[in-house]
Amino acid sequence: MYWVYSALLAVWLLVSLPYWLMQMMRHGKYRAGLRERLGRVPARLAQPEAQATIWVHAVSVGEVLAVSGLIGEMRRRFPQHRVVVSTTTDTGQQLARKRFGEENVFYFPLDFAFAIRPYLESLRPQLIVIAETEFWPNFLRQAHRRGARIAVVNARISDRSLPGYRRVRWLLTRVLQHVDLFLAQTGSDRQRLGDIGAPGERVEVSGNLKFDVAPPAPPPIVSSLRKGFEKAEAGPVIVCGSTVDDEEPLLLRAFENVLASHPRAVMILAPRHPERFAQVGQLLEQLGVRFWRRSLWGGDPISGGVLLLDSIGELASLYALADIAFVGGSLVPRGGHNIIEPAQHGVPIIIGSHTENFRDIVGLFESRNAVRVVTPAELPLVFMELISNPAERQTLGQRAAETLREQMGATDRTVAALGRLLDPTHATAVGGMGRVGPGL
Repeated sequence: MYWVYSALLAVWLLVSLPYWLMQMMRHGKYRAGLRERLGRVPARLAQPEAQATIWVHAVSVGEVLAVSGLIGEMRRRFPQHRVVVSTTTDTGQQLARKRFGEENVFYFPLDFAFAIRPYLESLRPQLIVIAETEFWPNFLRQAHRRGARIAVVNARISDRSLPGYRRVRWLLTRVLQHVDLFLAQTGSDRQRLGDIGAPGERVEVSGNLKFDVAPPAPPPIVSSLRKGFEKAEAGPVIVCGSTVDDEEPLLLRAFENVLASHPRAVMILAPRHPERFAQVGQLLEQLGVRFWRRSLWGGDPISGGVLLLDSIGELASLYALADIAFVGGSLVPRGGHNIIEPAQHGVPIIIGSHTENFRDIVGLFESRNAVRVVTPAELPLVFMELISNPAERQTLGQRAAETLREQMGATDRTVAALGRLLDPTHATAVGGMGRVGPGL
């Protein structure tokens, strides 16, 4: 079975090679770390032969943020282990190197035995921790063969991915036998993991690690912008984060209505993908919108326009400046993005109705009346309604912060479960966590 999978993967890579080359030439994507992806272990990962290793894999920025607190706790509770982190995307790699040290971070290898084996031989991981759902057949098989314990943490199965997983259940049932423990976000995810072939006795519910992610220390830009807004007497401030293609025109039209009544209003617009920064800049120019690029901003007062956040890693902190936050990928059918970051700042949150990728989190916030869900037609009206009603804004933001606090604790439960894998003599019955936290 595995050689057939490897052959099909090789054929797919060969057929899609023109796409990857185009991405490299146009956007510079996938060029970085190419040797590492092909199995070249970087010298910076060298370690004493006797040291035990925990290998954490986090695909991109979202997963890196989710496991940040977990990695900190593992380093504290398992000091005899070195924790190394792999990512797939360039943006995830950059953030991971900042958070965990360049000497501990590398690109995840392609799912071929020749690329995987050098890392397993060099790192000799005692435990492999995979964030969310990265089921690479060859990697799981090779790691299991070498005696590593394997855990999938913060596991979730989205509405979009579930049908595809079900279609290949015959394959996943065999692949998932290599995983020792699945820690699901919710009871629904636990059931879905069982539906796609995960052994039921190995699946527990530990909650969502993203509820435990502490807000990052604010970068200097937060203070600079706050001073700039105050100097220009700017406001209200609307932060639109993680926006996607076809969404910015809807937001900008709604912002035009705001400017008509509040000429000193500011929108901080943060496209989800860095390769779209230039495209969104061109859109703003075409629409004749007054705007500033974050990358070129020198501290001048900002008022009555848009700040294009063409930077990485600053959005989470900038939600603190918002009178209203909009979280993107939700006005158009992209599945939505995480609403926890604005909730950490007690900011009133607006989202669209396309939130399948975060159904449980959004459903929880909706049940607490802690988020406003709108259609594109309703968006301008809701912006104006909240701007004109400070008391409602404050109440909505407070409910979001309270909902977030109620759900914390997944990190402690996850570290305790991973500790049982590292020290099986203290293991307890699998599945003993059950239902965790309100709404989960």
